[in-house]
Amino acid sequence: MPLRTIVRLGHPALRTPALPVPPERIGDPELQALIDDMIETMHESHGVGLAAPQVGEEAQVFVYQAAGPPEIPLHVVVNPMITPQARELAYDWEGCLSIPDLRGLVPRHPKVRVQGLDREGRPLDYVVSGFEARIVQHEFDHLNGIVFLDRMRDLRSLAFFDEWEAYLVGGSQPDLDETAVG
Repeated sequence: MPLRTIVRLGHPALRTPALPVPPERIGDPELQALIDDMIETMHESHGVGLAAPQVGEEAQVFVYQAAGPPEIPLHVVVNPMITPQARELAYDWEGCLSIPDLRGLVPRHPKVRVQGLDREGRPLDYVVSGFEARIVQHEFDHLNGIVFLDRMRDLRSLAFFDEWEAYLVGGSQPDLDETAVG
């Protein structure tokens, strides 16, 4: 079981913008314990990302990691700023630990710049693309009270996981906006 309870859609923490972490508090044992708990909770829940609001905390912190392919190493991002590096949007399937068993097509920037602080308070500044860019934008949205459903342009693609797997992955997709690429 996850170390922390992941709140589900309807919990006010998912719709409340998170507060910046004062840089001088990044080393505090409470914040470090939160980060450790988030990492363990993400792993135990078989997720690829987790934001502090998803465990009921108001801090601007998210973690992410994916076994692959492609393999994405563990990242801890505090007080992030995300800047799109491409104007176009790419559609792909997303789900969320706070909205279990649902999947939908979500438009995201295929490449973004990530700025913020790491868990030691050191500056971060890097560019990610593809699946990693999607994860970063999804978790960043959680820090602003946004869930992937809010980003969907057409709810006709929304599906329960079992039906998504049986009928939509690799099969025929709903007739959506012709600019959809994923």
